[in-house]
Amino acid sequence: MMDEQPTEISQGAVYCQRDLASVLLTAEQIAARVAELGRQITRDYGGQPVVVLGVLNGVVVFLADLLRHLDLPCEVDFVTLASYGSSTVSSGEITLVREPRLPLEGKRVLVVEDIVDTGRTLAWLVNWLRERAAEVRVCCLLDKASRREVPVRLDYVGFEIPDAFVVGYGLDFAQAYRNLPYVAVLKPEVYQR
Repeated sequence: MMDEQPTEISQGAVYCQRDLASVLLTAEQIAARVAELGRQITRDYGGQPVVVLGVLNGVVVFLADLLRHLDLPCEVDFVTLASYGSSTVSSGEITLVREPRLPLEGKRVLVVEDIVDTGRTLAWLVNWLRERAAEVRVCCLLDKASRREVPVRLDYVGFEIPDAFVVGYGLDFAQAYRNLPYVAVLKPEVYQR
């Protein structure tokens, strides 16, 4: 899906450019792919209503752009999940911090995620939703499949990416870099401090 891998950092916030190794996906590449995803999802749902369920916080930018490309009746809601453990190792215990406010019984739900790596949290959420909704599909911007530990079905994938620490377009490190208009690789010395 990625035709090229730009390495020059030529746009975005100047304050953080020294922290970035390279731009993985440009704003233009992301915009084009999000539009394609919107058209595909619109076709697949065939005009049927859907609850678009964003997984906070990193999904906000992607979800806002994706919604503009959906030509079907949508309700929008959010969930927040927490996985407990140390900063580098999860205990595997997942908690739903913010449940959907909309009723999901009998509805089609499209989960929208920013990035999927191990699959643990997403698999837990999909199982939780399947007990409530009539149908659950998943759309993610980034798939880091090389890190997958738990099988999870991704119905719509923006880009498959290598195992690198990425930021921008909603993704963060220590709550920074979310506002970058592209997805960039963070230098290891920044997140290993």
